[in-house]
Amino acid sequence: MPQFDVAIVGGGIVGLATAMSLCESTRAKVVVLEAEAELAIHQTGHNSGVIHSGLYYKPGSHKARNCIAGRELMYRFCAEHGLPFDRCGKVVVATGNSELPALAELERRGRANGLTGMRRITPAELKEREPHATGVAALLVAETGIVDFKRVANQFAEIVARQGGEIRARAKVRKVAQLGGELAIEAGDDVVQARHLVNCAGLQADRIAHLCGADPGVRIIPFRGEYYDLAPERRDLVRHLIYPVADARFPFLGVHFTRRIGGGIEAGPNAVLALRREGYGRLSFSARDALALARFQGFWRMASRYWRTGCEELHRSWSKRAFVRALQKLVPELQAGDLAAGGCGVRAQAVTRDGSLVDDFHIVAADRMIHVLNAPSPAATASISIGREIADMAIRRFGLAAS
Repeated sequence: MPQFDVAIVGGGIVGLATAMSLCESTRAKVVVLEAEAELAIHQTGHNSGVIHSGLYYKPGSHKARNCIAGRELMYRFCAEHGLPFDRCGKVVVATGNSELPALAELERRGRANGLTGMRRITPAELKEREPHATGVAALLVAETGIVDFKRVANQFAEIVARQGGEIRARAKVRKVAQLGGELAIEAGDDVVQARHLVNCAGLQADRIAHLCGADPGVRIIPFRGEYYDLAPERRDLVRHLIYPVADARFPFLGVHFTRRIGGGIEAGPNAVLALRREGYGRLSFSARDALALARFQGFWRMASRYWRTGCEELHRSWSKRAFVRALQKLVPELQAGDLAAGGCGVRAQAVTRDGSLVDDFHIVAADRMIHVLNAPSPAATASISIGREIADMAIRRFGLAAS
């Protein structure tokens, strides 16, 4: 008889939210298999900590629905469990008249997504809120906030353990074999037997799908995002969160200013192709990961479309002056000396064989498995909602008994 009803691969915020939801809503025996020595150290642990409003996402999309629901669930969860958060709001600033149509489109999306706390503000009103920011118009989005998502993920893990779930660290999945009515999962030094599997492996999601015998139809391409920290004596330049008008062609928001829950202020991130999936340095390199990119036709098709933008991002990665110039469009008083090198993260972006960037959450079911193949931002914000959605899928497809 299998040890577990459901094995969840990946101990980031989405995997842990899924485990929490399964433990709360079913009688299933659940185990979370995390490759690293501790939980939530990759995308979750390198997250900017923004609770997103739902402004950017196509109305009716999985991102929009889960972000809107997940945002309020996240605020409620943090309040109930005593986790610090700040519903501080943000401004999205049009720095020139050419950006006004895109700002209007964001406003339209925000209204369609139910953002009642969003309004257009004038340059004078922008100065009242952010005295050092400059723009021809802006959106004030009151629903946006900040939190430490790693602390949230660890709270999820505590709830899973209290509900009878099991969490195993240093349990990197190396093989998945289907034996009759169960799965034999080689994880770390052990073999875990489970009836069903949920793949929440983030940067390794496509590889886990392949190990399970599924064709994911996409490949994870890693993009490194780098930050600078604003010097403590210059934190007066930014009161809350200041964002540019994002380029609608890309699922990235452009370099911006973010206040952290601990009081610091970050500037960034950019979006640079990474040659290692968990590579946090400019020179991080994995022969396996680089070769996988080179062999994937979708990568070359993507590169042929976006090579110019890619070169600009690479230049901004190596040139602090270029990075600062992008930020000065929002806060002209900023100087290079006001910034010190900060942290970075690596984002898992699913890309199709034709080179398209998958712009929505992508979750597929196959046999006795569910694969989360694309869950970039705002997945942390939406994690409780995503976890519930996956749990509902699992109950329907796996026949799990409700608690």
